[in-house]
Amino acid sequence: MSVNDNGFSAAGLRRMRDTLARHVDSGRIPGLVALVSRGEETHVEVLGTMRHEGGAPMSRNTIFRMASTSKPVTAAAAMVLVDECRLRFDDPVDRWLPELADRRVLARIDAPLDETVPARRPITVRDVLTSTFGLGMDMTSIGTPIMNAVFEQGLTPNLPTPMPEPDEWMRRLGELPLMHQPGQRWQYQISNDLLGVLVSRVT
Repeated sequence: MSVNDNGFSAAGLRRMRDTLARHVDSGRIPGLVALVSRGEETHVEVLGTMRHEGGAPMSRNTIFRMASTSKPVTAAAAMVLVDECRLRFDDPVDRWLPELADRRVLARIDAPLDETVPARRPITVRDVLTSTFGLGMDMTSIGTPIMNAVFEQGLTPNLPTPMPEPDEWMRRLGELPLMHQPGQRWQYQISNDLLGVLVSRVT
């Protein structure tokens, strides 16, 4: 496989384009603009249209509305550390996040916070990257002791309780049991904030 000086290969770029095209061809999204960069080289893929019903084609300078942009940026920062072998997917995070060592897990989602069982294994980098470390926003569990504690501790943004500084946020997070065993279930939000602390501490 031919690779240029900056690490891109023609076959790799074709695979990326084919993968992106499948998302557009399936009808799940009308179009996309993707950019990858390495060293001095930048590669851009532009596919599809701006609306599901057609309309103007996507272009390199199409403007997109974005939300939750910290999530992909933080994940990209973590992947740089993986690329540099400073993090590995199956590394336990205890080394950098000692607040998460020796976790306890709720016996059931609506259990009191002290009704727990031991975690079956440590939380890994992969668990944090995939939002499966065991704690997160679960709108189906509003009103349970664990969700009440998450809100009371200010562990989520955009709530009346201000978000604490990272070390204090980790202290508060470390006081709570997990909702699910590590790797068992995807949950929104808290993993992304945790990933930011992990990246900060590793660097």
